[in-house]
Amino acid sequence: MRQMFASRLAILNAHKSLTNADTVRTEAESFFDILEERRRGSDIGYALRTYTAQPYRGATPTSTCALNRMVLESQYLSYIIQEVAAESEEPREVILEEATGILDEMAQNLQLHSIRLLGFVMNKVFQSVFRSIYVNEEGLTRLQQALQEHPVILMPNHRSYMDFLVLSYIMFTYDLSLPVIAAGIRKYPHIFVALMGMKLFGEMFRRAGAFFIRRGIGSDKLYWAVLSEYVRTIVRTGYAPLEFFVEGLRSRTLKSLSPKLGMMQMVLEPFFKGEVFDITLVPISISYDRVLEESLLVRELLGVPKPKETTGGLLKARTVLQEDYGCMHVCFGTPLSVRDLMKERVIHVQYNLIPRDLPVKPNKETQEFVSGLAHTVVRLQEKNVVLSPWNLMAVVLLQNLRGIDLDLLTHRTLWLRNLVSRFGAHLNWPKHVSDSEVMSSSMTLHHSVVHCEKGRVYLVEEVGPGPVSQEEGVFRLAAAVLMCASYRNPAIHVFTRPAMVAVAMTTAVNNRMDDIIRHFNFLVELFSNEFVFVPGQSVQDFEEGCSLLQLAGVIVRSDEEMHVTEEGRETIVFLRAILQPFIESYQVVFRYLCEESSETFREKNFVPNVRRFIMKLLIAGEVQSYECLSSDVQKNVLTALLRMTAVTKTKVEEQNEFTVNTAAVKRTWTFLNGVLTPQISLEARL
Repeated sequence: MRQMFASRLAILNAHKSLTNADTVRTEAESFFDILEERRRGSDIGYALRTYTAQPYRGATPTSTCALNRMVLESQYLSYIIQEVAAESEEPREVILEEATGILDEMAQNLQLHSIRLLGFVMNKVFQSVFRSIYVNEEGLTRLQQALQEHPVILMPNHRSYMDFLVLSYIMFTYDLSLPVIAAGIRKYPHIFVALMGMKLFGEMFRRAGAFFIRRGIGSDKLYWAVLSEYVRTIVRTGYAPLEFFVEGLRSRTLKSLSPKLGMMQMVLEPFFKGEVFDITLVPISISYDRVLEESLLVRELLGVPKPKETTGGLLKARTVLQEDYGCMHVCFGTPLSVRDLMKERVIHVQYNLIPRDLPVKPNKETQEFVSGLAHTVVRLQEKNVVLSPWNLMAVVLLQNLRGIDLDLLTHRTLWLRNLVSRFGAHLNWPKHVSDSEVMSSSMTLHHSVVHCEKGRVYLVEEVGPGPVSQEEGVFRLAAAVLMCASYRNPAIHVFTRPAMVAVAMTTAVNNRMDDIIRHFNFLVELFSNEFVFVPGQSVQDFEEGCSLLQLAGVIVRSDEEMHVTEEGRETIVFLRAILQPFIESYQVVFRYLCEESSETFREKNFVPNVRRFIMKLLIAGEVQSYECLSSDVQKNVLTALLRMTAVTKTKVEEQNEFTVNTAAVKRTWTFLNGVLTPQISLEARL
């Protein structure tokens, strides 16, 4: 296997020397087009070739049926079944049968012949829709080594339904152990939605390693027990690498989401309990020039229901596969040893005091470790994202919604290219191609978002028959803005910390450092669901933002004060404009809660009512940012206020009900407006 892996990488190295077009370089890694070899070979030959993956050396060969049997016969699940039977006053056999049904619904059935079929199909699909799929060679080498040493958890970001398909495709191509993949489903009475509901494809994905998890399972004790024992058994036995999306959901905004911690806790527990020596986490960053679901994502954000995924609907989507989606980059990050990260911590003590087969509720220190590690993984995903020229163009376009001259767009994009390079971003800017050609090519690829008319570039708005009402006009422009914003968002992490420093400097008094830090910490606390911050590291975040601004020559600072340089004023204005749509979105929701909302409201009514309120303000010209209409940002505001105790949540008749502390919301609103200085510690609050 080692020789075969080495020979495949040797082929990629040979391709590298042929032409500059085959190689994309960032400061840290070299990427190679894995489709190049596929295009010269036979699809059927690729699917049927010899596959010789070398598994984790500590793994015990286990069949799917044996794995499921181990779960059902485990002492842990037996203990929970006994508890549930006692609580529900049902016979133990009835609860065991229910647990068996849950596992049957959930479990994967990984089979090599299904992977071969999927590989054959994906080979054709990927070659049809993508110009290239670039993978970092060093990352593959590191992954190959890690897979043999300890149980491996693959942790990609989640931007498209293509994500898990391309990872399995890469693993199969390079003779790496095929992963089992956590896939979400929504459970309604007798109805499955999402991948599992697509009969033909759902079964194919199951046989390709997908195991299906219901969403919204709440406090279903038995379901949680079956799921956690299933995940722990996969990790403990080394059955296969386990892949899951730490963000939990596919990001509809293409911006990183705050991590969900349930699955993270499950995969780490075998290490906490001493059942495995170590666990290796591999952050994976997947970057798209253009995502297949772009228009669907935007309509979801504006409240248009997501269509039910069916096999027929998927087959009708063949027209989508005739489009050009540019390039994809897959960056396998440096593997993280949980054992190394746990040094000087005593989390094991809690687990050593209780038999391994009994459930353990993680204590505060364990929860903080899991949360910090999950946030760190997302930050590593962000740092390894590869940006395209279009991502930078989208940033500029969103600050010029009435259109911008192509020459000025080019000038501003090139200025921004220099700034993101100073900020340390990975940028795929084509070499030996004129700047005008780069701009033209990007606009052609994204013809659904922008068009150029008489030397001026505009966002593309949907056109329909008949007269357009004011509301419909706002909706169409909002859709265009959110579509463009979805391509700005992959780059937003590059600017977040410097931009927050820029905003804090604007609202602070007399450039005093302590005031700037207070405002910065307030912004971190307020926006910690909007952007990803590692808990407890706001001091480091502030230092990072300041250091980047200093490196770019934007600020000078002392221990007491911070000032903008003359040449840095343009950058400060630009960075404040980056955050302005988010600031205005939060302000308008604060206004709704203070002026329009009843003191108590149901969760299901919140987004529709806020959307109607914002629509009126946009029509009246009282609000400028169309991004305020995004349901994601509206929900993030509510989550932030809950965390800051300006809103409280209770359960009434099986529905979430919220109570607004109007005075607290107004106080937060004034802090955001810069009218008052937030009384927040200079130290990290998160």
